[in-house]
Amino acid sequence: MLNDPLAEVRVTLTAEGGSCARARQVVREAAASWGLSEDLTDDAQLVVTELVSNGIDHGEGPITLSVSRKPAGMLVEVHDESSKQPQLRPVNPNSARGRGMQLVQALSARWGTTPGARGKVVWAELEA
Repeated sequence: MLNDPLAEVRVTLTAEGGSCARARQVVREAAASWGLSEDLTDDAQLVVTELVSNGIDHGEGPITLSVSRKPAGMLVEVHDESSKQPQLRPVNPNSARGRGMQLVQALSARWGTTPGARGKVVWAELEA
């Protein structure tokens, strides 16, 4: 998959359900090439699923996923063309949805958003 094992991996995803599976595959392959732990890989796959799902549900335009190696783990970034920011909402126990960003916060060392000229990047840094 990668010539340079520490190179950033970047893919453009369409706004459809199969994109979450593709995003997990990208994270899994990158983590394996970097020799990251199975636990970190599992957490990163959950985080990327939530970030891509939010991009599909609430974003606009194509979604770009970038995954890069960091000294202690990996950085996952999801860009979409909407300026609407993700929100940590209180969990409603009667709702089947609405826990995504809570999960991202729990599994990430740090997370946030970076506004851009065309939309935003929602990012999460995961550490071993």
